[in-house]
Amino acid sequence: MEGVVDLQIEPQIEISQLQMRVKREEASRYGLAPGDVARVLETAFKGNVVSQVIEEDKYFGLVVWYDEESRRDPSVIEETLLETPSGAKVALSQVAEILDTTGPNVLNRENVQRRVAVFCNVQGRDLASVVRDIRVSLQPIEESLRALPGEYYLDFSGQFEAQREATIRLWGLAVLSTVGVYLLLIKALGSHRSALQVIANIPLAAFGAVVALLIVNRPDMAELAEHPWTQWPSIWIQSTHLSLAHWVGFITLIGIVSRNGIMMISHYQHLMDIEGMPFGKEMIIRGSLERLAPVMMTAMTSFIGLVPLLFGEGEPGKEILYPLAVVLFGGMIASTALDQIVTPALFYLFGSRSVRSKKPVSP
Repeated sequence: MEGVVDLQIEPQIEISQLQMRVKREEASRYGLAPGDVARVLETAFKGNVVSQVIEEDKYFGLVVWYDEESRRDPSVIEETLLETPSGAKVALSQVAEILDTTGPNVLNRENVQRRVAVFCNVQGRDLASVVRDIRVSLQPIEESLRALPGEYYLDFSGQFEAQREATIRLWGLAVLSTVGVYLLLIKALGSHRSALQVIANIPLAAFGAVVALLIVNRPDMAELAEHPWTQWPSIWIQSTHLSLAHWVGFITLIGIVSRNGIMMISHYQHLMDIEGMPFGKEMIIRGSLERLAPVMMTAMTSFIGLVPLLFGEGEPGKEILYPLAVVLFGGMIASTALDQIVTPALFYLFGSRSVRSKKPVSP
């Protein structure tokens, strides 16, 4: 499967084991239960503390068990004598079978159930899409497991679960951030129409961020040459991966790009409310030109701060900062450029209804 690397099964090493299988009919004939046989062997081969040995201020457990050679020899184990309820002695070989075989070195459990894990990493593709393809490809196996006796099932877990939960959490925070910014804009600008005009900058910034991601995560030309040109857009989009850092960058853009709209619309209102200019093209052109320098200065300051991060791809410690910087850089370029056209146009179309005071101030 494309994107899957370092695929491996949880290591299970076969080691030498001695297994005992109780002959239930023979054991019951002598009045022995399987548990009685197991307890005797546990004392003989695992050991049982029967007393304590005291030496000055130290004490040690006194363990009774077979010596090492006897524990490893199946023939000696079979000669172990068991005492029956009637008092008679019976050899272990008469009520149990000792097998010299192999078995796994460890039995891993999770939620009181045995499990075997298959691990893999993802490279060159989005983590969520790879997990989705794995689920689809394993559906026939999952259905066949349901037909087996017992409770067999497949469980998918790992880093993608944390990423999915974090993405859902970020979406919630993004909605709350947008609502919070909108309410603050209404309070600052005095009109919900003016607030919506500022919020209109967010799609512009998102467009620039998406374009920047498509440029940075462009596919190889050889890969594009293998497919017809009609499939190039889908191949290009699939080569772009969104991580949590990218989503954090998108949320950060909500606050950053709102700044330009606030600076321009608040100045429009200042020209009308304080300086007494009538609403119209002349006022909008003057306000836009007077706010062009502050907008460009703040944008350039942010761009200069992002340059070291943009050239730090792959460097240790910048795994999160680099994708965040790409989103911010692309979003701020698009917002700063298009905002000089979109915000004046929107205010010319809808700004007359959002003016808090149309009464001009006498000079």
